[in-house]
Amino acid sequence: MSTQSRIEWTEVTWNPTVGCTKISPGCKNCYAETMARRLKAMGTPGYENGFRLKLIPERLSQPLERSKPTVYFVNSMSDLFHEKVPFEYINRVFDVMARAPQHTFQVLTKRAERMAEFCRSVRVPTNVWLGVSVEDRKYGVPRIDVLRSVSARVRFLSVEPLLEDLGSINLAGIQWVIVGGESGVKARPMRREWVDHVKQQCDQADTAFFFKQWGAWGVDGEKRSKKANGRRYRGRVWDSMPQGGVGALV
Repeated sequence: MSTQSRIEWTEVTWNPTVGCTKISPGCKNCYAETMARRLKAMGTPGYENGFRLKLIPERLSQPLERSKPTVYFVNSMSDLFHEKVPFEYINRVFDVMARAPQHTFQVLTKRAERMAEFCRSVRVPTNVWLGVSVEDRKYGVPRIDVLRSVSARVRFLSVEPLLEDLGSINLAGIQWVIVGGESGVKARPMRREWVDHVKQQCDQADTAFFFKQWGAWGVDGEKRSKKANGRRYRGRVWDSMPQGGVGALV
C-alpha cells in the first residue's frame, strides 16, 4: 500500500517502481539506497533485491483506491524516468494519475532529458507536478532549462542536498523551489549563504520557497542530529506551496 510520508513537502509516497542507480553527486549518500537495504533485511515485499531497479505493477492501482484528496510523492524510492523503466510502463503510471484527479502527484527526477522526451508525446495531467533535482552547478542547474521545456501546470526544483552556491539561476516558469541540506552520518554541509542566494532569487521571480531542513549540519556549521538542527531558516519555517496548488502541509 502507499505509505504515509515524513517528507515535509508531501503526504503519502507511492512507489510503482523501486531501486535506482547513481548518476550525479547528489546521489552519493542516497537515503533511498540505505532504506532499501534495511527493508531487504526486514524481508519487506518489493525489496528482495535491495536497491536494484524493479517494476511493481501490482502497486499501480493504489491511488485509485483512495478517495480522500491526497498529495502523493511518486517514486520516493526510485526515479520514474530511469532509463530502464520502459515508456510503456511510465504511460501506465501517468494513466493512473489522470484517473485520480482528486489527488496531486509530485514527480521528481534527475533524468530531465528522458522526462522531456516522454512528455513530448503525452499530455501531462493538470494534477501532476513535474520537478528536477538541483544539487550543484555542473549537474543540477542544466536540468532547470530542460524542465522548463516540459508542459506542466506546476514545475518545481528540489534543491537538496544543496552542495554549493548555485550562482544565478533562471526561475522563469518554475513555480516552486524546495531547499534542504543532507542528513545521515556522511552528510555534506550546507551553508546559509547558499540558501540565501536561492531564496533571494525566488523572491525576485515570485517563486514559492519551501525550506525543508538543515540536515546533519546546522546553520552554525556544527554537526548534530537532523531533529536538533530543525527547519527554521532566518527565524521562521518557510513552507510556501505553488500558487493554485495544495495548501501548506505543516
